[in-house]
Amino acid sequence: MTTSQRLYQRLLQLDGLSYKAYKDIQGGYQFPDFTLIIDHVQGDPFAAPSRLRVKVPQSKAGFPLGLYHSRSRAIALRDYLNRQFEQVASRLSEKRGSGKSGLIAIAHPGQQVLERSAIWVNDQEVEARFTVGLPARGRTILGRQAAELLCQDLPDIVDAALKYASLNAKAIQHHVEVVEDADWLRSQLPTHNLVSFIPNGAILPRQSGVDDAPLKQGAFPFHSPPSLQVEFDRPNQGKIAGMGIPTGVTLIVGGGYHGKSTLLEAIALGIYNHIPGDGREQLVTDPGAVKIRAEDGRSIAGVDISPFINHLPQGRSTTYFCTENASGSTSQAASIIEALEADATVLLVDEDTSATNFMIRDRRMQALIAKDKEPITPFIDKIRLLYRDYSVSTVLVMGGSGDYFDVADIVIAMTDYEPSDVTAQARAIATQYSTDRVPEGGDDFGDITDRIPLPKRLDSPPEGRQRWGRDRAPRGHWPQDCRSHPYPRTGRSDGGDRWQEEDTSSNAEDIASYRPADRGPKLKVRNVNELVFGTEVIDLAAVEQLVEVGQLQAIGAAIAHLQHHYLDGRRSLSEILDAVIADLEEQGFDGLTPFPQGDLSCFRSLELAAALNRLRSFAVHQFV
Repeated sequence: MTTSQRLYQRLLQLDGLSYKAYKDIQGGYQFPDFTLIIDHVQGDPFAAPSRLRVKVPQSKAGFPLGLYHSRSRAIALRDYLNRQFEQVASRLSEKRGSGKSGLIAIAHPGQQVLERSAIWVNDQEVEARFTVGLPARGRTILGRQAAELLCQDLPDIVDAALKYASLNAKAIQHHVEVVEDADWLRSQLPTHNLVSFIPNGAILPRQSGVDDAPLKQGAFPFHSPPSLQVEFDRPNQGKIAGMGIPTGVTLIVGGGYHGKSTLLEAIALGIYNHIPGDGREQLVTDPGAVKIRAEDGRSIAGVDISPFINHLPQGRSTTYFCTENASGSTSQAASIIEALEADATVLLVDEDTSATNFMIRDRRMQALIAKDKEPITPFIDKIRLLYRDYSVSTVLVMGGSGDYFDVADIVIAMTDYEPSDVTAQARAIATQYSTDRVPEGGDDFGDITDRIPLPKRLDSPPEGRQRWGRDRAPRGHWPQDCRSHPYPRTGRSDGGDRWQEEDTSSNAEDIASYRPADRGPKLKVRNVNELVFGTEVIDLAAVEQLVEVGQLQAIGAAIAHLQHHYLDGRRSLSEILDAVIADLEEQGFDGLTPFPQGDLSCFRSLELAAALNRLRSFAVHQFV
């Protein structure tokens, strides 16, 4: 282990040399209060930045055990430190040459509190994983600027962001308690037969479609109707009241622009905890809830969509339905079956993003087009059977068809963002104005069968496709624990993939891009909607509950992991998902990658399944 002074001197000696000479500094360095580990040095100032870690012993960091003694508290503390590191680094980072020179960056958190690989805390130390753009002019090393960056700026960041004495103790405690209370509230939903809880006073509207911060002006605080109000006594912050959405079928109705879709979106993101002050920080949802929408053009691989669609023209199979270009109705049917296969417990559906012919077939259309000429069984005729047969609830936004009054347990009307319970009125209207629809759903929902993926490379395109052909683009619960071991390993003991840097100079907006040198796929994440896996581009824009690029980065690593370890032609998809989640629980994020990475965020197996199902090279060969 060399000293920080030797690192400083070595960087001065590198001044003016070719950029590749930076490789000499890879290794570990002991600073007075922390250890710096340079895991990977970029080969070019325009490439993905260098990957570094700092480890601060608890004797210097000083965080009380009470802030991280439980998983919930540990994740909250790590999230808080992640945000502090980013804030301090953004103030100290400055342009020091070409490309990304001078950049100090850590995983960027949004409004949600997720488990990320950027910060780790245990009894021995605090570890931060981040990236640095080593300074250069062109491809010539700026050694003095690099010395200032690593030996002056970085210690300042560590002092300000990773030491308890430098931080606001009350703010940390509040952050931890808010998150712990949200986790506790979510754990109470099953015992109260609820799928979601929206507290009184919550601020549901967001600033804009591209800004997830709460609306600051003109937002109406949420208030529960008396008939749906429930109350909880939280461990830290005491009593809280709000609207409980019960299991079964819940209909959200109302005029346009009155808050129906905003409420559903808030429920969908209630699977995550939120930071204090977000407005949704105590809004919680069943972790198996999944948003479903139509998705024209997506691929579908061997899905049994027969509960919704049968006798297609040309005798096409609906028990083993495959297409490269799904319609709105077939894509929505497949997405529901895929979610059920991955153990979804709640479906969230908005008519605005649904296929009309999938949602409803009214009495007049039934009279004109006989059932034997219509292959689609609309969702209205399956929604109650789904709850009866599989205990899967549905929360549905519907503003255009009162036929759903007949199948709803609860009807909530939104007026100026204010909810009211109109279940009794809806039932009276349904009785007064009978639609005379003929139910078309049959006696049961239908079987949910597990598929067995083909044992093939997923990072290669199907035969006859262009190399860069474009996609159109859970198990239902979080891993028990995504924590790594206190001292993460830096390579696989089983001879796994070695990874090399992928040059991203032609696309500076890429978040990360790595390619396993031997056999693994190239992984690239451009934004929260798109994952490049090998030669495939997976469009995840319709998977609306993904909120951070780190989740896509982790999902890409998980697909590479399952391809290498579990894609054997014997395991079903659900078994493969279980195996990946088990590996995460046992080994943490570092079990998915051959070196420590700080850019991974926790994902649900529901989203992992969604990504696999949208990978055009994914194929199945039989049903269990």
